[in-house]
Amino acid sequence: MFKRIDHIAFNVKDRVKSIAFYEKYFGFKTYFEHDVPVPIIEKIVYLKLGDTVLELIHMPTGMQNQGYHFCLESDDFDADYNRLKVAGVPIETEPHPAGAREPREEGWRRVVFKGPDGESIEFRG
Repeated sequence: MFKRIDHIAFNVKDRVKSIAFYEKYFGFKTYFEHDVPVPIIEKIVYLKLGDTVLELIHMPTGMQNQGYHFCLESDDFDADYNRLKVAGVPIETEPHPAGAREPREEGWRRVVFKGPDGESIEFRG
């Protein structure tokens, strides 16, 4: 049986800008990068935050990310929200209550920010 999602992948136009964004604002660290033998893809970069892995597909002329999001769990919602807001990271959806799917989530809120390539970045806590 399957046991977890290995990684989430999305397209980025500027690899260096996206790496800096996820490292600076969300605490991810780059751990692997490789070239790809496909003409429209320059490189693939993997970033890690705990057990969470993002795969950045560097496509300078590729399509934009639309219609999906990924969600991180915050252990200090207010501090993380305020830090990103003050830093000028664009907000897509302001903080609001999140329905609890299990007891530990009672009282949680959610917010959605925008990444450099149009990707939606939700966090809850």
